[in-house]
Amino acid sequence: MQFNSLYNPITATPFRNESTYIEMIPCQSLKPYIKCFWGTQRPITNIKKDITTNELIIPDTCMDIIFKVNYSENIINSSFIGINNEAFIATSKNDKEETASIFAIRFYAWTAVLFSDESMAGVRNSVFDAEQHYSKIKSAIEPLLFDIVTLKERVKIAEKFLLAELNIKRFNHNLETALFCIFRNKGNIKAAALANETFISSRQLERIFNDYIGVSPKQLTSLVRYQNIWNDILFNKYFNMADAVHLYGYTDQSHLSHDFKKFHKLLPSEAKRYALGSKK
Repeated sequence: MQFNSLYNPITATPFRNESTYIEMIPCQSLKPYIKCFWGTQRPITNIKKDITTNELIIPDTCMDIIFKVNYSENIINSSFIGINNEAFIATSKNDKEETASIFAIRFYAWTAVLFSDESMAGVRNSVFDAEQHYSKIKSAIEPLLFDIVTLKERVKIAEKFLLAELNIKRFNHNLETALFCIFRNKGNIKAAALANETFISSRQLERIFNDYIGVSPKQLTSLVRYQNIWNDILFNKYFNMADAVHLYGYTDQSHLSHDFKKFHKLLPSEAKRYALGSKK
């Protein structure tokens, strides 16, 4: 189930790399299961008050555990972010001076369940306390974050625990087959065809996807298609809308643009400018 070689989901600003947001690639053994670790390079003291920032969050077919360490108040908040199927603007405001840091683990949506004892049903577009789905990870990592402050050192301790917690036996063979078909076809495949590939009913496949990922096969397929288009727009210098219409099964360019904007809030050309504008 090493689908990371077939499919590479990205955020709205994949070039972003600054003190407040840095990504680190996991070790080789975790690459099929963890998209990345991310967070602040080290604790940051906010001295600018009443500053509001807005960030575009798009459906990246991932799920995150996020730890926010507040040194000023001596508390840690940990949350689990389920898979999203819609874009939104995340707004934050600095209303007081504080020293804090962020450490986060970004799972692929289909591998998050391998590190949890809980079902992923109901996690779509939702935020939970990490205790609800990842109590072991929370209890193991959270107490160490006050003393281990750099992202690099935090990744080291997280990798060690995640390797021990990884339960690949929990993965479902029918889900694996369906996912392979989705990624191989770049999301351009009908949900009914997935049931034929797995030799189970559409209803059974719906239940499996809901339990393991939190979305239906149709929803994930649409998200994967959108993400492949987004990759092409951003990284293929020869990207052509007419060719993409044919490759991804749209009726015309207007249909593709409308579908893309539904997931991204921006038209393809606008999305590319936004991503390149965040490049440091």
